[in-house]
Amino acid sequence: MTDGIDSLMAQLRSEADADRDAATTPDVGIVMGSDSDMPVMREAAATLTELGFDEARLGATPPAERFSFESLVVSAHRTPDLMYAYAETAAARGLEIVIAGAGGKSADLPNMVASIAFPLPVIGVPIDERSLESVIGMPSGAPLVAVDAGKADNAALSAVQMMARSRPALEDALVAFGTDLRTDVGAVSRELAESGVEAFLADRD
Repeated sequence: MTDGIDSLMAQLRSEADADRDAATTPDVGIVMGSDSDMPVMREAAATLTELGFDEARLGATPPAERFSFESLVVSAHRTPDLMYAYAETAAARGLEIVIAGAGGKSADLPNMVASIAFPLPVIGVPIDERSLESVIGMPSGAPLVAVDAGKADNAALSAVQMMARSRPALEDALVAFGTDLRTDVGAVSRELAESGVEAFLADRD
């Protein structure tokens, strides 16, 4: 396992030192403290995918889509050296934003990544209610944007909002996303109004 960590750190630093075309590098990084955080953090990946991002995989050919994201497990407590290497090289590797999720009472990953990667923006995702206070508890001068517990999808939306001001394609994707939500609510509202409560609920049983 140590060899795996060492090789990951070496690859991160190699990518940071390489002269790579910005169009081929991931734009958003998704990191989590444990693979047990995946049920929550996968929603960030799903939302980015819905908005037109592709997933960049380690060692693979860069995805065809212009915008992409990467995903790693980076523990602040069990692999602090990997966490440091990831955050330290994030900007040089082409990332524009990092979404960092952590659970439990010692949810330090978002805070530490934000401190090391500064001034790169980091969005913290408390995996559960226990981790909320830890994630949002940054001192003045050490900024970390955070969403509510378990809302990794909102973290992804916020990341794309930050990128969209200078990228019309992403702005269009966000507008379409909002329009779809509005359409869905309208359809549900009409169905309820026309069928009544009991029939509406019966259709969903």
